[in-house]
Amino acid sequence: MIELVITLILSFFIVLIVGESLINFLKNAGIIGVDQQKKNKPVLPTSGGLIIAVSFVLSVFIFITLNTFLLKRELNLLEVFAVTSSVLVITFIGLVDDMAVEKKKIKNKGLKDYRKGLSQRLKPALTFFGAVPLMAVAVGTTTMNFPIIGAVNFGVLFPLVIVPLAVVFVSNAYNMYAGLNGLSEGLGIVIFMSSGIFSILNNEFEAALISFTVVGALIAYLKYGWYPAKILVGDSMTYLLGALFVSVAVVGNIEKFSALCFTPWIIEFILKARSGFKARSLGDLQKDGTLKAPYEKIYSMTHIPMKLFKITEEKATLFLIGIQIIVCLTSFFLSILKII
Repeated sequence: MIELVITLILSFFIVLIVGESLINFLKNAGIIGVDQQKKNKPVLPTSGGLIIAVSFVLSVFIFITLNTFLLKRELNLLEVFAVTSSVLVITFIGLVDDMAVEKKKIKNKGLKDYRKGLSQRLKPALTFFGAVPLMAVAVGTTTMNFPIIGAVNFGVLFPLVIVPLAVVFVSNAYNMYAGLNGLSEGLGIVIFMSSGIFSILNNEFEAALISFTVVGALIAYLKYGWYPAKILVGDSMTYLLGALFVSVAVVGNIEKFSALCFTPWIIEFILKARSGFKARSLGDLQKDGTLKAPYEKIYSMTHIPMKLFKITEEKATLFLIGIQIIVCLTSFFLSILKII
């Protein structure tokens, strides 16, 4: 579909246009963090989600303008505006968290950093507000299909209970599975490309539009976020991608497929729960440039390649992205053949 190619290209070039300026803005504003897995521990601007949010919002509104006067495609503007509003709210919450820095280095999960962040109890509570726009317009359909049970109509519970709980869980789970240069955006490209293609197959244009807009932005963002990173993703990025993934699932009524693709983050949540949510995803940098898992037990998906191989940060990121590709391909197979 030409419309989806247009929005992908729009978001791609907007990131390239605004990226450097926003990176300098964040640096000058003192919104910084330490890239812990580098030998010289560089201090970098953080809150890369701001770049993705700006690109997403501008791309969506430019596309709507083009659609109104040129493309003339039928579009559910209410759902699109609700998702855009959710993006702004969740990015603001993540940005506030990223702005919680100290002038002097502080200890953060056993490492020295400038980022203090909001409390672990407050952050999940605040992410609830990212769901309010979605609740306000009751996006999606209230019926969900489950294995064995079949279709279940949740009625008013769907927009008022299930959607906000999904936003809170998914955005925070996405935030947990991070820590390597390029990982959050690399995983995001895979799952949003998958959800976009699946949405097309199911004639869900709005969900595909959101997905491909995110994909274009994330591909361009790799210029800044891939190893060695020029900017850290920050909570603004991870919260944003989590909330957007829920939005795609709900708007496209593809919850089951999305849940299958999200399996690694569910595993991440379980692993972090084993540590009481105190373990870090980061590895310990060795003299030869490889990463060593910081604990005897595995408390994060990121620890798996560190346990299995003598591996660098960049290769660990590629390994985990490879796992995500396999998970999404398996999800396609199971969903299309209606095995699950």
